[in-house]
Amino acid sequence: MSGGPAPVARLAGADDLVPAGRLLDGFNREYGEPTPGTGRLTARLRELVDAGDTAVLVIGAGPDGLALLRFRPSLWSSALECHLAELYVVPALRGRGLGRALVDAAIALARERGADHMDLGTSEDDVAARALYESAGFTNRERLPDGPVMYVYERSLSGESGPSSASSSRS
Repeated sequence: MSGGPAPVARLAGADDLVPAGRLLDGFNREYGEPTPGTGRLTARLRELVDAGDTAVLVIGAGPDGLALLRFRPSLWSSALECHLAELYVVPALRGRGLGRALVDAAIALARERGADHMDLGTSEDDVAARALYESAGFTNRERLPDGPVMYVYERSLSGESGPSSASSSRS
C-alpha cells in the first residue's frame, strides 16, 4: 500500500445495503456460484441486519469491499460466536489493504458485540485469502501449532441430497 491514509472500514447503514448486495452478487459471479441477483440479496441483507444477528462492514467509496458477520449464542461460553460469512474486495482494488482493514474491523466489531470466538471458511486454492486470515491470527490447525488440519464441510439441505448437490465454499 502507498503512503496515503490507511483504508477504514465502517458499519454499513441502510444506504449501503444496495451496494453491498451488488458486491455480494459480483462475488458469486466472480467465483462461478449461483446468485439470486442484487435485488434479492439486498432485501435479504435488510431482513438479516434488521433482525440484529447480522452486521455488514463496508470499505471504500463504492463501497469497494465488504465483510458480512453472523452472530449466534455460544454453547461453550455465555458469549457470542461470530461467523465471518463473507469477505470480498473488488478485484481491481485487491492488494491495497482493504481486506486487512475489513478483517481487523470485523474482529473489533465481534469483540465489541461480545463474541469470544470467530470462525470462517475459505477454499484451499484461495491462497491470498488464507494468507490474510493466517496473518490475522486465524488457524486451520487443532491443538496448535502442529495439530491436524481442521476441515469445514457443508451440504445443501434443499433439493437433491448427496454429494452432487453440495456447493463449494469460497469466502
